[in-house]
Amino acid sequence: MPVIPGSQAQVHEVHNARFTSLVRPGTGSVELCVWQTEVRAGSVGVPHRILGEEAFVLLSGAVTMTIDGESAPMRPGDAAVAPAGSLIALTNSTDESATLLVTVRVGFTAELPDGSTFTPPWAS
Repeated sequence: MPVIPGSQAQVHEVHNARFTSLVRPGTGSVELCVWQTEVRAGSVGVPHRILGEEAFVLLSGAVTMTIDGESAPMRPGDAAVAPAGSLIALTNSTDESATLLVTVRVGFTAELPDGSTFTPPWAS
């Protein structure tokens, strides 16, 4: 089916953020995953190492993106690409939530601070 109804989106709450799965193998994709992330106001991102490239587009609000220790503010319309193997974190120090569109390849995993690996359910 060329259109994936929003009613099929799965929502997951993890680390002060809401992940709404839009495109993933469970909705018919073979290569790509796309989700929307809502980062709550006043939240500090949990640093984690991504084991595949990840791209972000800020749709609303403001966040600080940190990739391998280098931090930069993001405003609506800004984009960021985090290379595979980088350590990333998103922080929202404002008093309003921020929304990003995120994409990765199918099979994406991340390494958490305790060394465990995590395959996000919104990307599988």
